[in-house]
Amino acid sequence: MRIVVTGGAGFLGSRLIEALLGAKTSPDSIVCLDRVECPVKDARIESMIGSIDDEKAIAAALGEGADRVYHLAAVLSGQSEEEFDTGLHINVDATRLLLEGCRALKTAPRFIYTSSLAVFGGPMPEVVPETLARLPQSSYGVGKAIGELLVGEYSRKGFVDGMVCRLPTITVRPGKPNSAASSFVSGIIREPMNGEESACPVPLDTRLWISSPDIVIANLVHAGEIDTGALGLNRVLDMPGITVTAGEMLLSLEKIGGRDARDRVALTNEQRIIDIVCSWPGAFDVSRATSLGFVADSDFDAIVRQYKAALMAS
Repeated sequence: MRIVVTGGAGFLGSRLIEALLGAKTSPDSIVCLDRVECPVKDARIESMIGSIDDEKAIAAALGEGADRVYHLAAVLSGQSEEEFDTGLHINVDATRLLLEGCRALKTAPRFIYTSSLAVFGGPMPEVVPETLARLPQSSYGVGKAIGELLVGEYSRKGFVDGMVCRLPTITVRPGKPNSAASSFVSGIIREPMNGEESACPVPLDTRLWISSPDIVIANLVHAGEIDTGALGLNRVLDMPGITVTAGEMLLSLEKIGGRDARDRVALTNEQRIIDIVCSWPGAFDVSRATSLGFVADSDFDAIVRQYKAALMAS
């Protein structure tokens, strides 16, 4: 089995590659296509340095064929909003270029596309059903919504065996803040637990749909293994998550990290972040996903403890 992972050198991609290497159905080879070298070292990994908007790089990565393609590479929400053309070029044009590369293969690969809850916006019910229309309120959300439609269309035509995984906001991400508007969701836990100052830029009653890195990776591996015939016409699945407010996150931080950690988080109102993040849903009906074997975290305390354990082990 041959697997291609775009964005494979990043936070999520590198962890996905590690999980795929240890999966029950272990691949013969994994191609990591990214602009930097893959940090995971294994004889089965081929690290290709290149961009997904380069047709030659895509052709080299796909080679004579691939059994699975995980498309993770993207321009994140904050950068997409500030750099409109860059966001659409990578998140839309390059996604179609990759799909066209798959179309040229003799056998249609399983194509797993990571999308976002940012495809929604406007008036929404408390719990978003699968049937709710996309109404993104950010450039990033628009790009992801177009990508979802492209994956559905290329699947309908038989060019790929596509599946869209709409991911919750992932926390706690290690490392440094990134350009995502949701970067603070990790920052208000990660920085205080590391003895650093942080800021919460949204109101404390802001509801967030989140998942831990471990659960997201497990669900992405599972996405490559399920029978897509069970999806029917709708190739999009909202991945399971848990609903937590920013205020509840800070309560968990204090419970597990101590009062000193909580005191390191300043409450700020940043309208640019509020406009994006507060347009996102806070809860989803994920009954179809869970019926297909996808899972969620138990609670937010467990996510914070998971990060604390990893921090102490490092």
